[in-house]
Amino acid sequence: MTRRTVTSLLRAIGIAVIVIGFLGPIVWMILASLKTNVDIYDPSKVLLFRPTTANYATVFGQSQYIDYVVNSFVVAAISTAASLVIAVPAAYAMARFLMRKSANLVLLARVIPGVSLLIPWYYVFSNLKMVGGYFVLILAHMFVALPLIVYIMMSFFEQLPEELEESGQVDGLTPIGAFWRITLPLAAPGIATSTILAFIFSWNNFMFALVLSSAQTKTLPVAIFDFIGYASIDWGGLMAASVVVTVPIMAIALFTQKYIVTGFTAGATKG
Repeated sequence: MTRRTVTSLLRAIGIAVIVIGFLGPIVWMILASLKTNVDIYDPSKVLLFRPTTANYATVFGQSQYIDYVVNSFVVAAISTAASLVIAVPAAYAMARFLMRKSANLVLLARVIPGVSLLIPWYYVFSNLKMVGGYFVLILAHMFVALPLIVYIMMSFFEQLPEELEESGQVDGLTPIGAFWRITLPLAAPGIATSTILAFIFSWNNFMFALVLSSAQTKTLPVAIFDFIGYASIDWGGLMAASVVVTVPIMAIALFTQKYIVTGFTAGATKG
């Protein structure tokens, strides 16, 4: 073999290993959602088995499951929108006025483990009789989304030349008008990227919803726990519920991947 052939072969093997490592658990989850609990435990029926939709009937047979879907969407959508309203102007100010200390403070909020805040939040909000409501969940999810959006958008605003805004002000625009009419449209790829990622992180968030939600505001990741009992686990129902949670996010990631890639590459350079 030539050196180029060996390199191509090793690269193909490496790509295959990565693809199997990422897709293997997802394929197993989908297959397990179509099996009975007995078949899931049977090693001889990993690939060859009689499919059943009983697990999905169990999942959607729950009277409140549609409510869990609505709860997840409401919390993810409102927390993402509220984070954008706050984070985009904040990122612009930090980028234009070189507010590095403020940026480091935002980074600190991003680095702090969320679990370290759960007990103080629960104590405060429980005394305020707010635990279990949408507001607390949205506020907790914004804690994750805000720093993410700020740091994505800062890179976009830093690469946009200030001369564009100055020329707009020469033509009669106010600084806010220049930001709204010139800078913001040019930063659309970054806004799209941060919106998609913030929504995905909020949709998948389990820890905050587990502690701060109630039976009325329970989200999908927490609802999966209903299939885990004290003495047994309904693996078929658990895998079907996991598919229901995962498929919307996979679809969003699949159809918006070009925007995510464009957003990251556009914000990766300056000048």
